[in-house]
Amino acid sequence: MATGAYLAWAALTPDVASLAWRNPETTAFIELRKAQWGKDGKKRPDQTWAPLDKISPYLIQAVIIAEDDSFWSHKGFDLEAARKAVETNFGKGRVKFGGSTITQQLAKNLFLTPEKTLRRKAVEAALTWRLERNLSKRRILEIYLNVVEWGDGVFGAEAAARRWFGVSAMDLTPMRAARLAAVLPGPRRLNPTKDGGYVEKRASLLVEEMQKRGLVSGSAPLQGIPSAGGL
Repeated sequence: MATGAYLAWAALTPDVASLAWRNPETTAFIELRKAQWGKDGKKRPDQTWAPLDKISPYLIQAVIIAEDDSFWSHKGFDLEAARKAVETNFGKGRVKFGGSTITQQLAKNLFLTPEKTLRRKAVEAALTWRLERNLSKRRILEIYLNVVEWGDGVFGAEAAARRWFGVSAMDLTPMRAARLAAVLPGPRRLNPTKDGGYVEKRASLLVEEMQKRGLVSGSAPLQGIPSAGGL
């Protein structure tokens, strides 16, 4: 009974609705990192907010393909993607990355911790449902791209683009965008600037997939990204 009450409290307490217009001042993951650095540490979170229209469409597309290819159509959960997450196949050049949806990852980053327990997953599911119910898809994506971790202490696309490539998030090339998307499964251990190995291979596959979909030439990068008046 106590566990049920805790789950209900944890899932319903966070103010989700105001995120439709309010940018989060911090996140559970940022606070976790600050605690790990220590009260007297000199390290500070590196984060600069960037509206969705100031983030390269290449990065938007690369992240969606890599992390949640059904993002625009699902309601927060993608059971098929979760099943296929264990069947990643690089040999045939097929991009099958990620098990949790972007909305699930946002719920975890904003309100929870990296721990992997059934209790935390239950709260995550409830928060995911609330995020999808209260926010547009574009807003969910915008917040996610601004709070997700891209290196130790690096949060969001703008800080990541400047830290790793010395450019704004809007000026990322397809390959640089793909490299940033490629490290999301392990942003504190993978380096988007290193050649060879996992990151380069995964980034190359992402660029190939974007090319197949016609997302890397002319005005095509905006294809598949609903306007502000859409989702």
